[in-house]
Amino acid sequence: MELSICHLYPEVLNLYGDRGNIQCIKRRLEWRGISSSVTELKIGEQADFTRFDLYFIGGGQDFEQEVLLDDLHTGKDREIRAAINDGRTFLCICGGYQMMGTYYETGEGVRCDYLGAVDLYTVGGKTRMIDNYCFRLGQESGGSTVVGFENHSGRTYLGKGVKPLGTVLKGCGNNGEDGTEGVRFKNVYGTYSHGPVLPKNPALCDEIIRSALARKYGAAILEPLPDRFEKQAHDLVYERIMSGTMSTD
Repeated sequence: MELSICHLYPEVLNLYGDRGNIQCIKRRLEWRGISSSVTELKIGEQADFTRFDLYFIGGGQDFEQEVLLDDLHTGKDREIRAAINDGRTFLCICGGYQMMGTYYETGEGVRCDYLGAVDLYTVGGKTRMIDNYCFRLGQESGGSTVVGFENHSGRTYLGKGVKPLGTVLKGCGNNGEDGTEGVRFKNVYGTYSHGPVLPKNPALCDEIIRSALARKYGAAILEPLPDRFEKQAHDLVYERIMSGTMSTD
């Protein structure tokens, strides 16, 4: 078995080391004897989107997202929507997650049209939501707890019938109002969790890998990994966040 991974805009969307998510995916595949390849697709570059099994889009600041709009609308937007409708797997972090929606409206009322791949939108706020936080995945995504770090002023709202990736246990999540975090639409996993998120949350990483393998090969049963240290790291961070003793210093 093999997975072909596309890393979109690595030169501008890599806030808080989000690139580490790809390294985590590759290593957990390698430990199971599954090969992988990574193609970095930068601004101005084109590729055949039908040859990729898993896509990763990291986080960036608002102005970096605006820089990407012209490039997205050269045809990549259509390619991405087609790939999502075809059931291909996407992991989208913060700004990459926001770009999946229909639009982002800045605090000054300027509206930027995004991909429209998922029924959600984001509105800029005056106060940043920044802290370590945790949430519980929905059952369709495995039901485990996820720990991470959020830093965003955008408030994201999901459309009717669109499921969140999880439910906030501590922190703000999508908007600090409705208790939702991220989005799960088809095989799109969108989240505000930086860190990178996957090394501290091996169950989520394996869920993403499983979805990509299942779409390509029809079924996927992943051999369990020991994950002793990964689970210790996750559990320690989870306990500190929930108890309010996790420092951001």
